[in-house]
Amino acid sequence: MSPSLNDIELFVEVARSRGFTRAGEALGMPASTISRRISQLEKSVGVRLLNRSTRQVVLTEAGAAYFGRCRHIVEEARIAHEALLDDAQQPRGHLKVSLPSSLALAFLQRALPEFSRRYPEIECEYDLSVRKIDLQADGFDVVIRASHLPDSGIVSRRLGTLSLGLFASAEYLRLHGVPDDPADLSGHQCLRASAGREDSVWKLCTSLGEERHVRVGGRIAMNHVLMLRHMAVQHAGIVPLSVRANQYEGDLVRVLPAWSFEAIPMVALFPSRMMPARTRAFLDFLDEQLAHVAILGGGAAPEAA
Repeated sequence: MSPSLNDIELFVEVARSRGFTRAGEALGMPASTISRRISQLEKSVGVRLLNRSTRQVVLTEAGAAYFGRCRHIVEEARIAHEALLDDAQQPRGHLKVSLPSSLALAFLQRALPEFSRRYPEIECEYDLSVRKIDLQADGFDVVIRASHLPDSGIVSRRLGTLSLGLFASAEYLRLHGVPDDPADLSGHQCLRASAGREDSVWKLCTSLGEERHVRVGGRIAMNHVLMLRHMAVQHAGIVPLSVRANQYEGDLVRVLPAWSFEAIPMVALFPSRMMPARTRAFLDFLDEQLAHVAILGGGAAPEAA
């Protein structure tokens, strides 16, 4: 007897969640029922798909191959069912999004509640971090990051480009002097994301293509953009910030205005090209909101990065 699509969907959710309990929570079913159905599926195909223990569930070699083929089938079936209900129907369901807290706090504090008012049948779950995420296993619909993407076949959509320059308070510059050349930064308090080498060597360039690598240091390192900005406002040092963000005017001054950091793409990443209506609605809303944000400009259609 051929396995049903429902049983295949259960297997895909268990494989994605790496456990019966988490799969049960996602599907609203008892873990015992899912375990029994998966056992029946294994019996019907004549191959063990999962190795079970009291602590974890691990895919067998055959299970991993089966999961790789079936997850796209299940996703397409879900989307086809959603489209069948009614294209004009209000987008609904659980939307799971990961985005940096600095982006959410600086530019989306009012926008995110507005999205929920506009789409009352979408339940939103936001992860405000930049931790490494497995798009397939962690169950996110959209992951937003400011980074250059590796050539790894990930489906992405460019939201804009982030350009960073250097800023400091007028009081800090009065006390410590205004740098005239990138080399002068080595004698200043530079506010960095971390104390590691990657964040302690700043690569600066001009519009004419000149480049400088400058080793910098300082007493404060912090992995949060808005807190670094606050430190700069409190005269703690020189900080990299967006060169087009008007909110810096009045309390921070541009330093070395002819020099900036290499532009960084702001991208949205997806587990599949097949997007449910709730994901498309969120992306369209995000494009609408970020079109008015000075730090970003020039989006693009989805592409495989």
